[in-house]
Amino acid sequence: MATYETMSFHLETQRLILRPWAESDAAEFRALLSERGNGTPTVEYTRTAITKLLTATATTGIALLPIQRRDEGDFIGYCGLIIGRSTLEEPEIAYELFRRAHGRGYATEAAGAVLGAAGATGRKRLWSTVGTWNTPSLRVLEKLGFERDRVSTEDSGEVAWLTRSLP
Repeated sequence: MATYETMSFHLETQRLILRPWAESDAAEFRALLSERGNGTPTVEYTRTAITKLLTATATTGIALLPIQRRDEGDFIGYCGLIIGRSTLEEPEIAYELFRRAHGRGYATEAAGAVLGAAGATGRKRLWSTVGTWNTPSLRVLEKLGFERDRVSTEDSGEVAWLTRSLP
């Protein structure tokens, strides 16, 4: 197994800052998760989720990071690397933004920064899995150079598996 550098946990773009989770993110994270349409998670669930994310980061050296807009300072979602359906050697890139932040290029901008951070760890390839119905997310991945590898069927429906080589 190859050894990888730890991912940078503080990334900045022209409009965004990606940084480690803080307990103060719990309320906004909870609101974001409630936009999925499966009800609103409890405060305790959200705090536990943040603790698990921080533990995973310490264990794996990769991170899912909150996104805040640089000028406004508000939390608009998250983006980063996870093991997900893949492996630590070839992790998945994941992102989710509040609906109010959709359509402004934030997901592409944040994911582009994460691609750079992933490449700096020495990894050679990333994956992404996304529902085939999620056209906006598929468009973000296409802009970033991801290509479809296959489609699988899961309980939630069809899932596209995409991959991208890193420099």
